[in-house]
Parts: sequence; structure tokens; C-alpha cells
Amino acid sequence: MSARLGAGAQLGLGEALLAGAPHPLLKFALGALVVLALGVGNAAYEGGNLSGGALGLEAIIGEAASPQLLSQIVMAISLVAAALLLLGGYRFIEKVLVCLVVLMALAFAISAVLVRPDLAAFAAGLVPHIPENGLFTAIALIGTTIVPFNLFLHAAAAKSRWNKTDDASVEAAQSDTYLSVGLGGLISILILSTAASSLVGHNAGISNAVDMAAAIEPTYGAFARYLVGFGLLAAGVSSAVTAPMATAYAVCEIVKLADRRKSETLFKGIALLILLVGTIVAVSGVLPTQIIFVAQIANGLLLPVIAGSLLFAMNQKTLLGHHVNGLLSNILGIGVVLITLLMGVRGIGLATGFWP
Repeated sequence: MSARLGAGAQLGLGEALLAGAPHPLLKFALGALVVLALGVGNAAYEGGNLSGGALGLEAIIGEAASPQLLSQIVMAISLVAAALLLLGGYRFIEKVLVCLVVLMALAFAISAVLVRPDLAAFAAGLVPHIPENGLFTAIALIGTTIVPFNLFLHAAAAKSRWNKTDDASVEAAQSDTYLSVGLGGLISILILSTAASSLVGHNAGISNAVDMAAAIEPTYGAFARYLVGFGLLAAGVSSAVTAPMATAYAVCEIVKLADRRKSETLFKGIALLILLVGTIVAVSGVLPTQIIFVAQIANGLLLPVIAGSLLFAMNQKTLLGHHVNGLLSNILGIGVVLITLLMGVRGIGLATGFWP
């Protein structure tokens, strides 16, 4: 839907929400919701991105880093992300991100082969269910696979890449989405398979990447440790760039400055602010694994709000013309929103004690 919105209507999600709102007060409320949700959510998520990249380098080094060294690694990754955001254009950043994702996919594909997962258990795990006390893990997995800010980023990216609203552009954008989202899902499966096959029995003692490496290395050798480390590093760096970009796109769409130079300045300023707050979160002294987990839960809880907003925008015929949602898209979209909403409400209820 995001790809169809960007390519078919030449609109970002933030623009579409404001354009479809019938009353100025509703426009203001929607704009404030988007800015607040993405600003707070992505700042926390950015802390997880930077911490994840630091975990990757820690695994490559092979020994537990001191808090000071971890902070230095986080700041180094943050500087790399800042340089890309400040100096790189859309096409250049896209190429860098594609390279990082390919490296990540190869690293986790090889590591999944090395740990030889139990294929029968793997097949049994394809039946959807939530294990006892596993709700927040399930919400976190949804929050890292379907990241809410990506709905904004994907629409903005499709708008930038395909600047015609014809059917050919929409079809190209959708084909690109099938490939990229499919690859993202495959990477998640490979990461989960690697973890489930190699870390069972070690769960209680794992709080950083070195614990992870210690669990893997005796059986699979240092090569597996390097693969996991490079995979985590690539994941952290790529996400450290995309989260600030998504927030900046959304804010610029809502503010809508006519002056292109001022708009670019606002874009870079918002992106750097999210990166800065994320860096502060990542160097706060909280365990990186805890930051990542909490950030993913926050994403899972935020998802139904953002997905519902996208669904609303995709039913505005005045904006999308014949690219508007059909019946099947709406049924599937409502299903996604309801499932994530129920999981989010139950998760909040469990956390606050209001859900038995």
C-alpha cells in the first residue's frame, strides 16, 4: 500500500493523511500524532539500531567491551550514519543500504547453514502460535519485521524513485516491494533459525554479543561468530540511517515548506536530531539487548496506529484515483490492524496488570 501511495499518487503517507482530513482540527491532530509517534518511537528505535551495531562489533572483537568502549563504538557508528545523512543523496544512500542488506543476508544465510537447524522443528514452528509468556517477544518480532516508520519511508522512497503516476510505475514499485519485503522476512527467518539452533540452553546467560559468540564458537568455530557479528553490524548501520530518514520525510511532508533549501535543511536537522537522541539512549548505560527489546515492543504497539492511518489514506479516491484500495486489500489491511491492535492492547494490559 505504501508503494502504491508513493508511486501512484506521488504522495508520502504524512501528506496523504493531511490531504484526506476533512477538517483543519483533524489535520492538526493527525500531524501532531505522526510527529509525536515517529519522533518518540524512532528516537528509542534508533538507540536499538546503534546498540545492535555495537553488539556486532563486540562479537567480531570476541571479548566483552567495557561500557566506555561500547559508547565509543556507538558514537563511531553514529558518525558514519550522520555522514551518510548529511553528504549522501537519495540514490547514493540507496546503494549503500542495498550493499549492507546484501551483506547482512549473506552473513545470516551462511550462519543458518552452519548451525544446521532441525528441519522438523523448523516446519512445526511455521504453525502460528504464541508460547506461554511469549507475547512481548511476539510483539517485538512484529515490531522489528514490520517497522511502523517504514510505511512512511517506503511511500516517500517510492515517490522519489518513480515520479510518474502511471500503471507501469505502480507495478514497478510493487515488484520492488515484493523483493525487498520478501528479503527482509527471509533475513528474519535466518536470524531466528540461527538463534534457536545455537543458543538453546544458554538463554539465561546471554546479555551481549560476546555471550552469543561463546555459545556458538565451541561448536561452529570463530567463522560463525564473525558472520553473526558482521550481520549485526550491517543491520545496525543500515537501520541507523533509515529511522532518522523516515522521521525527517514525515515531518517535512507535514510542515510542507515551499523553499527547497529550507526544506532540505529541516530534513537534515530532524534526521540528525533523531540520530542524536538515539545515540544518547544507546550510551545511557542500559544493556543493549534491553534497549533493542523495548524499542521493538514500542514499534509493535505503535504499528496498529500507523497501519490504520495508512489504511485510511488508501481509501481516499480523490487522492489515489483508480490506485485506491480494492476489497481484498481492505480486508487484509483490516486483518493486520486488528491482529496487531489486539496484541498491543493485551500487551499493555499484561504490563499494567489489567489483563489476567
